Amino acid sequence: MGITELLYEWECKLFRAINRQYEHKWVYAIFRTVTQLASAPFSIGIVLLLILNSTGNVKTAAITAGISLAISHIPVQIGKKIFRRKRPYLVFNQIFVTNRPLKDLSFPSGHTTAAFSVITPFVIFYPFSSFILVPLGMIIGLSRIVLGLHYPSDCFAGMLLGIVFGLLSVYFMNNYDSLLLNH
Repeated sequence: MGITELLYEWECKLFRAINRQYEHKWVYAIFRTVTQLASAPFSIGIVLLLILNSTGNVKTAAITAGISLAISHIPVQIGKKIFRRKRPYLVFNQIFVTNRPLKDLSFPSGHTTAAFSVITPFVIFYPFSSFILVPLGMIIGLSRIVLGLHYPSDCFAGMLLGIVFGLLSVYFMNNYDSLLLNH
């Protein structure tokens, strides 16, 4: 057995261990609610509300998060087309899955990408917020596994994409004037 097969086997075991938490009704209720925080309507809506109703660094962080959220989903869609990974509930028997499963492809997790693409600029602008926002992002990623919608590597890749595009957006916003003036 090669390294790829060993990693996949380990990931499947990890997926099943996490997904089993779905059996607890209170866990399901929490994760079903938390996962909605990274849905398109909520994540776009909260960023727009912050842009329209804030000033100063909060507004700048919100604009940066909006840029990050928008551009981070380009590689998500490219990744889904390249890797064409089926969602776990379509591959495995006897797993728990939410009552309204998504039908598109699994890798990378768009919800986890959205969460970290919004979280990252706020953590950069307000480092103390990391104590709340980073665990929240990780719980959102975990919720995708508990709900049977993603493998752990889907969420890990989504987290990395969100962080990278969050950092790129912060860099862009911090260097906006110099980037435009040099061209």
